[in-house]
Amino acid sequence: MNARVLDGEIITSRLDDVRAYDGVRTRRIVAFIIDYCIVALLTIPFAILVAVLGLLTFGLGWALYSILVPAVAIFYIWNTLGGRNQATSGMRMMGIRLDRLDGSRIDGLTAVVHSVLFWASTVILTPLVLLVTLFSDRKRTLHDLLLGTVVSRSDR
Repeated sequence: MNARVLDGEIITSRLDDVRAYDGVRTRRIVAFIIDYCIVALLTIPFAILVAVLGLLTFGLGWALYSILVPAVAIFYIWNTLGGRNQATSGMRMMGIRLDRLDGSRIDGLTAVVHSVLFWASTVILTPLVLLVTLFSDRKRTLHDLLLGTVVSRSDR
């Protein structure tokens, strides 16, 4: 076991340290805004590709516009949050990452389910989904509680 003593408190893992959650709520909100901007920018070249495909297929390819933004977002989440750093680009800029409570790595499918649950909960509960973080341990949101994950600072 990798236990260490900090200020007289025994800490067995990085996730047990309460300092790993300082400012996480604010950092998550800013990371969310950054990631939405990145997804919007990534959508532009794919929109051009769909436009060309629509011309080549006499308009049939333009049906892909209906799933374009969600498809780009899922691809982005799968490769960033489900990747080696366990964080999207916005999360890395804000110094936070997604961890499982059991210590295993986040895979691409879990990352996508995490994001889809977030989108679904914000559609139903609007920004009230953030109220859960005021009362939960480790500032976890509803979808974090359902999946057994936590967002913590990567620099601590």
